[in-house]
Amino acid sequence: MADTRLFFLVTLLLGIAICMSYSLSSYAVLYYGYGQFHFLYRELFASCLGLMLMWGLSYFNVDRYLFGFGILLFTISLIIIIVLPFLPDNYATSAGGAKRWLRLPNISLAPLEFFKIGYIIFIAWSFSRKFNNANTLRFTDQLMIMIPHLFVFMVIAVLISTLQNDLGQIILLALVFIVMLICAGGRFSLFTLALGIVSIMGAILIAISPHRIKRVREWWINIESLIRSYAPNFSLLSDGVDTGGQVQNATYAFYHGGHFGVGIGESLVKLGFLGEVHTDMILAGISEELGLFGLLVCVLLVFMVIFRIFKIAFRLQASFYYLFCVGVAGLIGFSFIINAFGETGIIPIKGMAVPFLSYGGSSLLALCIAIGLVLALSTKVDLGK
Repeated sequence: MADTRLFFLVTLLLGIAICMSYSLSSYAVLYYGYGQFHFLYRELFASCLGLMLMWGLSYFNVDRYLFGFGILLFTISLIIIIVLPFLPDNYATSAGGAKRWLRLPNISLAPLEFFKIGYIIFIAWSFSRKFNNANTLRFTDQLMIMIPHLFVFMVIAVLISTLQNDLGQIILLALVFIVMLICAGGRFSLFTLALGIVSIMGAILIAISPHRIKRVREWWINIESLIRSYAPNFSLLSDGVDTGGQVQNATYAFYHGGHFGVGIGESLVKLGFLGEVHTDMILAGISEELGLFGLLVCVLLVFMVIFRIFKIAFRLQASFYYLFCVGVAGLIGFSFIINAFGETGIIPIKGMAVPFLSYGGSSLLALCIAIGLVLALSTKVDLGK
């Protein structure tokens, strides 16, 4: 039997997402001239479809079809990512200076969200074969195994950076890749090498992009403002640089919400002060309307989902399935952490959806596909009480 606790935890998160998408989207509804329930209906439809996908995939024959399904997702998504920039505007939706959504009748899909699931399946399959009996492999042997994987990752990173203009997703995939490498049995020296290469590549991608440099400088403004509360004369980059208003408004939302929030529908930052708060900045909106208590409930639910996935992973016998579950848990966990750290100003803000909570069908459906496959794998183990 599939892990019903995991299924209901995700269902609870989707229920919160539906409510908050309706409450926090009021300004966007007025600004774009949508109907009152525009975002509610779309999020409800995506959530119901996601739940059906999870339930259906829980019966999926992973032994026979998981690898093929992953390669299909990987290949089709990558082809769409490559083709998107060349499609006319009525077939592709732009954001952040790049075409990121494939526009279909009544819906738009972000192929990168589905590509991430296919990539995790591919890496899990490859690592499970190459790192078999990893303890007997020397560093040079493991290095030779990793080099082709790093080459593939660098090609993917260049494609995503140039065609999607999305460094955040590259960082996310890099973190998931490194965690899966460690769990596959890679040596610590291999881990540090991979981390170093990815860090250098990330620094280069930031340095060659003016808008990424601007985002880093805006993040430093907020760090300086904190430092100046203790050292008033401290200044390094502030002169002549715009302040990071998004983070400041998000911080106000966290403060204004207090312990129990101002109430559903009573948020102030959603009234144009925080752009699209129902999407990438939803944690700030939740914190203001539901308070610290409501935010902690959401955080707890997300980490309970991750815990259930790890519990399934550690009881699976096949390395392929174990690494896939680890990859899914890493994808959810790192996505949440990157978004939360960005909203609170700990790291430069990055437009990344909060797993299961942010408005947006592509991220939600891709994660539901991943959870559905994890549920199918959970039928192979005894989870106990």
